[in-house]
Amino acid sequence: MTTELQATCHCGAVTIVVPRAPEQVTLCNCSICRRIGGLWCYFPPAEVRVTGATVGYIWGDKDLSINHCATCGCTTHWTPLRADLDRMGINARMMDPAILAAAKIKRVDGAAGTWAVIED
Repeated sequence: MTTELQATCHCGAVTIVVPRAPEQVTLCNCSICRRIGGLWCYFPPAEVRVTGATVGYIWGDKDLSINHCATCGCTTHWTPLRADLDRMGINARMMDPAILAAAKIKRVDGAAGTWAVIED
């Protein structure tokens, strides 16, 4: 039995299908995540289907491309650019809030570059 879930940008032009609801989401305070309000859940790229036109933003160490909808501008996901990275990030804020209600939030310190978990 499949429990696939859909996430969509504001205008609906980009749809992301993931195999299951996230049990945990990551809230990062790095310079890009805090600006875009990303709330990330992770899946192997082979388990994710993205449809619709997106625009990628690549900077810094060039390990990933942060993608947003070409129409409404919502940040939808990031994709790895290195072959050894076998996960991609889906912006869980594109999911129905009821899906996220049960997910644990993990806060990480990307701003300091340590990626250490920040305890509340």
